[in-house]
Amino acid sequence: MIQPRIVLASTSRYRAELLRRLVNKFEQIAPDVDERALPKEAPQARSARLATAKARAVASNLEDALVIGSDQVAALGDRVLHKPATLEHAREQLRASSGKHVDFYTGISMIDMRHGKQWSALDHTRVVFRKLDGGEIDRYIARERPLDCAGSFKSEGAGIALFEQIETNDPTALIGLPLIALSRLLRQAGIGVP
Repeated sequence: MIQPRIVLASTSRYRAELLRRLVNKFEQIAPDVDERALPKEAPQARSARLATAKARAVASNLEDALVIGSDQVAALGDRVLHKPATLEHAREQLRASSGKHVDFYTGISMIDMRHGKQWSALDHTRVVFRKLDGGEIDRYIARERPLDCAGSFKSEGAGIALFEQIETNDPTALIGLPLIALSRLLRQAGIGVP
């Protein structure tokens, strides 16, 4: 069977690094999607909706591709933690998360434009932060500058030292692309993965 053109509907370097574990050759195309939450939209619903919207936005311009969209929403209780963009916002997010748990919902949607099929999955990962003091937060931010990461940490780096535990079925979901679920979806689409 000839493998289709595979497209990641994302410009995220983190998602691309993860996808390379499963697929040797793929393209990245930025989806043009409004990522604002809908009124009273739960974080898990937002993640699933945006993953599908990203995949559809890119797939609409392609005829022969398998398009993968993903989105992650981090929630500290009722508060959504966005990418901090500034050092002060990163400090504030980590201070707020100290001693608490943050829920990460990672949606994935895959559209096969060759056959008009779509598959989706949603991962829930809970990160339990240990009590952090200001010096720990400042040292961590200075070391990794996690300004492009929801929740202000990189679990694949030194951010792992900020946690008491991680509750998950798929550790790659926390980085932004749940590879266990994606492997299942790729197999359903007839793509061989290791």
